[in-house]
Amino acid sequence: MNNFDLKKEFLLVNFKAYETSVGKNALKLAEQIQEAVNESDLDISIGIAVQPSDIRLFKDLELAVFSQHLDPITYGANTGHILPEAIYDAGAVGSLINHSEREVNLDVLEKTIKRMKETNLISVACASTPKMAAAIALMDPDFIAIEPPELIGGEISVSFAKPEIITDTINSVHEVNEKIPVLCGAGVKNSNDVKIARELGAKGILVASGVTKSSNPKMAVLDLLKGFE
Repeated sequence: MNNFDLKKEFLLVNFKAYETSVGKNALKLAEQIQEAVNESDLDISIGIAVQPSDIRLFKDLELAVFSQHLDPITYGANTGHILPEAIYDAGAVGSLINHSEREVNLDVLEKTIKRMKETNLISVACASTPKMAAAIALMDPDFIAIEPPELIGGEISVSFAKPEIITDTINSVHEVNEKIPVLCGAGVKNSNDVKIARELGAKGILVASGVTKSSNPKMAVLDLLKGFE
């Protein structure tokens, strides 16, 4: 898994499909994130979730690369689907799955997590509610990320707006499997958001627009990293 350490705290930046975070611009963005990481001495895992077509662009960087989605398919006639082995061979260590912008049925999600285990890929399964997170925990993903859809891309983070969702999710997940770390996302933009999420028990952060839409992504990442100190 390219030395990715599941036991460390985790910052994952979702590039989505903005003009500023696809293709050549994705590489420029990743290089700024790498610069921020190089200036920090924190011992945490840092990853980027990118378009599958962009995965190979980051081979010269130290960031852990994740796909934004994949499908529970095997080799064969599956035109238009994303094969787990394909993203692994391209250099990805894992994938986001079930993001609110690419949700799948729970039975499909379970099959996806199983295929990812078979392919040695790290699964970051997104959930919109604590109840959904508990159901996903039964599938044994590597991470569960709680992201209330109504706060995604907004100006107020879940840490401030609905901190109880973080604690309820962690409690619900750990009642099923206490070994699954929970990430916090939706509206997270600064070190205070990160600090509060960690104090509530989150193992890390899933962030998107706070970095991808920033006028200075490097400084945005450096600020987020302060929340892990």
